Amino acid sequence: MEKFKVGITGGIGSGKSTVCRLFAQWNVTIIDADAISHELTGPGGKAIAAIQEAFGSLAINTDGAMDRSYMRKLAFEDVSARNKLQAIIHPFISQEMASKTASATGHYVIYDIPLLVESIHKYKDFLNVVCVVDCEESEQILRVQNRSGLSVEAIMNIIRAQASREQRLAVANEVIFNGSGVTHEQLQERAFALHQKWLLLARKLSNAN
Repeated sequence: MEKFKVGITGGIGSGKSTVCRLFAQWNVTIIDADAISHELTGPGGKAIAAIQEAFGSLAINTDGAMDRSYMRKLAFEDVSARNKLQAIIHPFISQEMASKTASATGHYVIYDIPLLVESIHKYKDFLNVVCVVDCEESEQILRVQNRSGLSVEAIMNIIRAQASREQRLAVANEVIFNGSGVTHEQLQERAFALHQKWLLLARKLSNAN
């Protein structure tokens, strides 16, 4: 039976993970692309051999996992390296997502995809809805500083490597604003309003199958 599928994305520090946790409380299946990526690039992960072949032994730690700090630095400095890494990992992620979707038991499925906008061509025919968790850049910087202690320069490098706020909003069917001054209660209300809307659409899709 076809499942109703929502892609959720947002820039670093937007609160995307917090939003996904809210939906998980309402019996929605959350499929986390980042978690899948970590599994694929961990010790013995399915993508390790291809990464080592493409980037050499420096890309792999002694425990057999991808060296994240090395690859992060390489990817930020070299767009072609970033594209090459994504070309290796994305097909594996797609396979795992398809497997998890097939066994999903929630009311509908939400895919937590950090690079959804950057790879929208791969997902636009797959997803029923694209939802963006949005906030101001200044708020992103503040939140990431508070949780990680990274410098403003390091955070800005991460933000610049991601799709811009404008690019995200341009592909969004729905937006959950989680910027400065938004309380957790307000965020929950906004998420629940969308949940009720998507629940209705999921039921219509289920009845049509």
